Amino acid sequence: MSNEQSTGWTGGQNAFGDFAPGMVHYTDKVLFDEVWEREELSKRDRSLVTVAALTALGKTDQLRFHLDFARRNGVAEEELKETLLHLAFYAGWPNGMSATTVAKEVFGEGD
Repeated sequence: MSNEQSTGWTGGQNAFGDFAPGMVHYTDKVLFDEVWEREELSKRDRSLVTVAALTALGKTDQLRFHLDFARRNGVAEEELKETLLHLAFYAGWPNGMSATTVAKEVFGEGD
């Protein structure tokens, strides 16, 4: 996808500004403008795959963003909760517990 077809994603720019121009470029122009826009998987499916990968790897900082992004891509909160429960058995109980704690915060159900 060329720059002319950019989706206007600025998450990398917002996070890093001029500090890490390479990270900004690959996040905004390659990952979100190209990979996330490929037609072979829906954004909803990409979100579920990403939530699964981040949960399995224990990457809760990025999971925080991607749980909310998954909701914006059409995944219901109940589906995400069930996904995290399912992942706990395949990705390890501690990873599932940590991901569920993040989901509770993201979904506004914190204490």
